[in-house]
Amino acid sequence: MSVAFHTPSFLKAKSSRPERRVYPLWRLVPYIKRYPLMVGLSLLAILMAALATLLLPFAVRLVIDEGLGGQDGAVIDSYFLVLLGIAALLGVGAALRFYCSYWLGERLVADLKKDVFQKLMSLSASFFDQSHSGELMSHLATDSTILTTALRSHLSQALRNVMVFFGGLVMMLVSSPSLSLMVILAIPVVVLPLVFFGRAVRRLSSEAQEGMARLHQYGAEMLLNVRAVQAFTAEKTVVATFDEEAERSVGLGMDRSRARAFLTAIAIFLVMASIVGILWYGARDVLSGDMSAGALVQFMLYAVFAGGAMAGLSEVWGEIAQAAGAAERLSGFLDETSEVRAPLNAPVLEGALKGEIAFEGVSFTYPARDQTVVLEDVSFALKAGERVAIVGPSGAGKSTLFHLLLRFYDPDQGRITLDGQALDGFNLADVRRSFAVVPQEPTLFAMSILENIAFVNPSAREDEVIAAAQAAQADEFIRGFQEGYHTLVGEGGMQLSGGQRQRIALARALLVDAPILLLDEATSALDASSEEKVQQALETIMEKRTSLVIAHRLSTVKNADRILVMSQGRIVEDGTHEDLLALEGVYAELARTQLLSDAS
Repeated sequence: MSVAFHTPSFLKAKSSRPERRVYPLWRLVPYIKRYPLMVGLSLLAILMAALATLLLPFAVRLVIDEGLGGQDGAVIDSYFLVLLGIAALLGVGAALRFYCSYWLGERLVADLKKDVFQKLMSLSASFFDQSHSGELMSHLATDSTILTTALRSHLSQALRNVMVFFGGLVMMLVSSPSLSLMVILAIPVVVLPLVFFGRAVRRLSSEAQEGMARLHQYGAEMLLNVRAVQAFTAEKTVVATFDEEAERSVGLGMDRSRARAFLTAIAIFLVMASIVGILWYGARDVLSGDMSAGALVQFMLYAVFAGGAMAGLSEVWGEIAQAAGAAERLSGFLDETSEVRAPLNAPVLEGALKGEIAFEGVSFTYPARDQTVVLEDVSFALKAGERVAIVGPSGAGKSTLFHLLLRFYDPDQGRITLDGQALDGFNLADVRRSFAVVPQEPTLFAMSILENIAFVNPSAREDEVIAAAQAAQADEFIRGFQEGYHTLVGEGGMQLSGGQRQRIALARALLVDAPILLLDEATSALDASSEEKVQQALETIMEKRTSLVIAHRLSTVKNADRILVMSQGRIVEDGTHEDLLALEGVYAELARTQLLSDAS
């Protein structure tokens, strides 16, 4: 069984091609600029390590030609002291490079992750309609790990190798121009195969990364819905699919590892073969007296260092290019723009809102389903403090009204007003703070009951939270738990019943204390006992608030000031319960259907 996953287009476009360029790392420059001291120390450490490495062959030459050749013990001692000093410089530089690079890697990626998460939280619902949250978090986690590893070690290592490579080439030219010419001629022989195989490694790395993202997405989704999986006895199917994806991911990882191992073998062989050939040629110059033994050793050490730096650079280059791809994907999130935005210099909502709402010729189509018109020319108005119910068959567009009021989306045509002013002219946060929402399926977090209620108002005092719970008929069952308000509800509130979750949602709405209440099928899934308690809480919460209520059970909307009947995205009837029954229209038919259903 294979699993199909939907990948956002901007991720698909950037992750499906091999990363061949490192320019996306420049997107990190604004973050790097925040820490000039650590960047300066890191560069100084890299320079110290490279300089110490380049001084070592020169010191060895002095030991061989002047110390051993002169057979002066004091001179030999002084040169070995110089070698110890160089070793100390190399050790300090390596330690400082490690610490600064590690610090910068952790700090920069943490800053980037925070900005990316903040951006994701600000994007409109249409973005998430076309994206999978599990895959987004997988990319955020996987790409962050790749980028952190690169910044902590690979990037500083690459800079050091670049310095050692070019410094070694310069010192090789100074030591022996003829041998240096041979090295220069050997470079294309070494580099071209590495470039060719390096592309294959980068492609396989990208495929392995995508395979891991798919595996994490599938696992996260199944764990999140484990009860549904168990209810359908689909454990074997899910485990088998996960095993299949895991094996596919392992296979992609092994392909990448084999390619990298082959690339490493090729790099080491070509570099060492070149060094052996040059050493053979240099040995002949020593025998002829054209070159001292110390000069040959110095040259060979520089050649080894330069070759080793090139091999090391080729080894980490794939990691750096992969990190560049990760930086490109993460920074791609920052380039996303929300389709729902507040205008510049949007006025701040000051003073108490009356809670008047009006829809004026509103039409709407969901971006992910642009062939289906959900609302068509919808117009109605709510007075301040009025209780209005919305009924109609599934798919009529009832919940979409709430989505538009909360500005998860903006209408394609028409406008929505709040207290007579266009909704899209206000700041988004101000608009949403004007509504207290009780959804059909409340979202609870893996926190305590106290934290879940206070989630809508983190500054609320504990006594205010308790007062809201009491008004929502929730205090009694909460105190029945051993931990009371500090009881953990589990992921999605799985430790609580449907009625208990609903009353916690009502307590939240009371704690918001907004002028407008939106109730979406708040009692549809409750038993009679729970429904009675929730209805009592609803009476409390509706007092002195404008209320817009979606309901399937017509018994819950009889006392509404007005009832709006929707069908196929339109308002087809508007009136009181008695008026609508007398019309013998859609509402009357719904009422008869429910009576027959209840009787059976």
